[in-house]
Amino acid sequence: MNPLIIELKQKIIETLNLLDVSPEDIDENGQLIGGDLGLDSIDVLELVMMLEKDYGVEIDSKELGIKVFASVAALADHVYHHRTKGHVGGGDLTAPEVP
Repeated sequence: MNPLIIELKQKIIETLNLLDVSPEDIDENGQLIGGDLGLDSIDVLELVMMLEKDYGVEIDSKELGIKVFASVAALADHVYHHRTKGHVGGGDLTAPEVP
């Protein structure tokens, strides 16, 4: 599995304090918002702030947010292509595969 996807799963769990969830419980291609994790708009705001802080990635429109938060794989793809210098995250710079 792509290291960036693993890292993002861990950050989602930490950011949202999902105590009973492990990275293995999150399907990288499963729906993030309204899916099995039960994430809502408040959770999305917390994740947006984490992305800006940790990766220098901005989600500046609802339309972009819908696309980016479709799945962990979509999120990883967006972070990979839009993170700023100094915010490399995930030791491997391999682009994640998005179905």
